Formats: sequence, structure tokens, C-alpha cells
Amino acid sequence: MRGIRQAVSAVICSLAVIAAPPVWASSLTDALIAAYRNSNLLEQNRAVLRATDEDAASALASLRPVLNFVSSFTMTNAPVNNITGSLGLNAELTIVDFGRGQLALEAARENVLATRQALIGVEQQVLLSAVAAYVDVRSAIDTVRLRENNVRLITEELRAAQDRFEVGEITRTDVAIAEARLAAARSNLAAAQGDLAVAREAFRLATGEYPGALRDLPPPPRLPSSLEEAQQLARNTHPSIRQARHEANAADKNVARAAAVRHGTVGASAGWSIDQDRDTSANMRLSYSRPIYQGGAISSAHRRAIAQRDASLAGLHRTVAVTLQDVGRAWSDMNVARARIEASQLQISAAQTAYDGVSQEAALGARTTLDVLNAEQELLDARATRITAEAGRYVATYALLSSIGLLTVDHLNLGITTYDPEAYYNAVRNAPVTSPQGESLDRVLRSIGRP
Repeated sequence: MRGIRQAVSAVICSLAVIAAPPVWASSLTDALIAAYRNSNLLEQNRAVLRATDEDAASALASLRPVLNFVSSFTMTNAPVNNITGSLGLNAELTIVDFGRGQLALEAARENVLATRQALIGVEQQVLLSAVAAYVDVRSAIDTVRLRENNVRLITEELRAAQDRFEVGEITRTDVAIAEARLAAARSNLAAAQGDLAVAREAFRLATGEYPGALRDLPPPPRLPSSLEEAQQLARNTHPSIRQARHEANAADKNVARAAAVRHGTVGASAGWSIDQDRDTSANMRLSYSRPIYQGGAISSAHRRAIAQRDASLAGLHRTVAVTLQDVGRAWSDMNVARARIEASQLQISAAQTAYDGVSQEAALGARTTLDVLNAEQELLDARATRITAEAGRYVATYALLSSIGLLTVDHLNLGITTYDPEAYYNAVRNAPVTSPQGESLDRVLRSIGRP
């Protein structure tokens, strides 16, 4: 059995080497930065935000005068062929709309703020996926190496069993048992290698590139000291709650806007035209219109806005409740993973002691090959459980940070330039039409990487 004990020592040494990756290996920070920079999902939602910014610009534009060029040409053939035409300019301005335009602008700005929070939520999803992918690859690599060592160890056990069979110490059954275990170990190794291939693909999806050598996981970020503190932070910082609040504010302004339709509109218009005879004409008009009867459409629109506001408020309360539940679940998952790590460490210690004792007893003829293989399997299972538990605890830590609303590039201090959601908005907030403003907008688009 000396060869078996030497193999076990080799396993332990190789596992120690695993814990010391080369200095050139990429880190979790590198993976998070790559995920942030290469995420198509983030790029998609940034475009959604820019479109929402334009809604605010459109709402502002509706408060401004409208100037149109008008041309007309008419041909008649009775009593003689005659062609008449005119060119002109028409200007229209809403003077008083009893707050509807301003309310529409304020609602659009609330929607902008809501969409910004939605973008932060997507950022959290992207970063959490990167953390999970990084941890999964590392766990898969550790599992593959553990399975490889297991194959080597059982190979040594099979050789020892064959030697003992040749001298008549054991039966052919003992050799067959070792052969079966070796086949199972090779099958488990193949499955672990398949899991690693799957994890590598998930890593590429999350970060935009396949993983190379990976460094050890850094210490996890600081977390609140209690569940109550974590939930209170979530109330104040989680992007889903902030998004729901802005959506409720926008819905409330839309209710007031729907009610203001009943008051009508005061408008002014002016026109100037010139015909084919170079005769010119000009006109100005001031008007006030107010709906009297529209078949109930105005009242229906008002009731619809009220219902949407009620739905937004209910959605806000629901979002708060779900977010707090997510915090509680993440907190529990983290504690469970921590307990599993402690239990697996005790399991490894006990399984190692049992394996050493069974191996020594087998060398004296008091144990069978099956007993040795069973003890070795218990030790292997304990080590695999610890790998899974450590991975679960680490991901649970970042999941808790995400449930609070703090899994962002800025909070993690990744040290990179982040997308500025205000840059595009500030460039279009005044609905630019002049060349200097257009050039400024072009510079903003280039700065955020858009053509």
C-alpha cells in the first residue's frame, strides 16, 4: 500500500499547486471590466435610454413655435387653361395649454430617470453574470483536476490490487472492483471536462472572450452587518425601486395632463404668401378652442391615466416587497453556503482520517480493496462538496450585493471610465437644431462610441 499512500501525497501536493496561479493570469476584476465593455445587452439598453432622452427633447419641442413652408399650384381648364400658384410661410404657436405641455415634459423627464435606473439594473445583471461565469470556470477547473487526481489514485490502487492478486493475497473480485471504480472515475472526469467546456462558453458569453489562466478569487466586497441594514439599503439604492418611483411620478403627471385637456388651448398663427403675379398677403390669428363634446373620449382618457397611475403605485409597492424578499433570500443563501463550507471542511478532515486508517488496515489484511475504494470515494466527495460550497458562497455574496443595488462598476471601484447617461441627455435636452449644437451632439456620440 506504500504506492497508494505516495499517490495520495501527490494528490495533496498537486492541489496545493492549484492554489497558486501564475502572476500573469487574469483576475476577477479583468473579467468584470471585459463584461462591462463588451456587453451587447448594455449597449442595447443604452440605446433605449438615448431614445427615451429624445422623448424629452420632443416634449420640449412641442412647446415651441412651428414654422412651415407651404406651396400650392392649381390648374384649371375652363373657360381657358389657367395655372395659379403660391409660396408661403405659416407659423403656429400654442400660447396657453393650461399646463399640458409642461406636464408632458416633466413626465418625459421622469421616464428618462426611470430608464437610467433600468440601465443600472442591467449593469448589475451583466456584472453578476460575469462573477458567476468566473467562479464557475475556476470551480470547473478545480473539479477537473480533482477528478484527474482521482483517476491517477485509483490507477495506483488497481496496480496494487493486481500485484496482490498475483501473489494470492486477494481474489479476482477485488481486482474487478478496482477496475470498475477506475472506469467510473474516468467517466466522472469526462463529465467534469464537459462541465468545464460549458463553463468556458458561459464565460465567453458573459465577458466577450474565452478565459485563460485565472487568478484566485479576491476577498469579497464588504457587506452590511445585518439583514435589516441590507434591506434598508435596498429601499434607498436598488435601481428597480428607484425606477418604479420615477414611473409612478410620470404616471401622476399624466393624470394631471389628461385632466387639463378639458380646458382647451389658446393659440396664435401667422401666414405670409406670394402668388404667381407677385402679389403678397399676410394674416395673423389668435384663437381659443375648448372641447365641448367628444363622445366621452376625454373622460375615458382621464380614467385611463388614473388607472395607469394606480397600477404604477401598486407596481412600486410590489417592487419594494420583491426586492426585500430577494435581499432576504440572498442573505440566507450566503449563510447556507458558509455553513456548507464549514461542514465540508469537517467532512474532509473526518474522511481523510478514515481513509488513512482503512489504507493502513488494508495493508495488514484487515480491510478489502472495496473498503479502501469506498473510503477514497468519501474523501473525493467531501473535497468536491467544498469546491461547490466555496463557489456558492462567493456568488451568493455578489448576489446579495446585487439585491441591495450596489453591484455596479462605480461601487466596485473597477477603475475604468463608465458610460455617462447624462452626456447624451444634456446634448439633446434643448432639442438642438443649430449647427453648433449639432456639432456638440456629434462629439457626445463619438465619446460614447457611437458612429
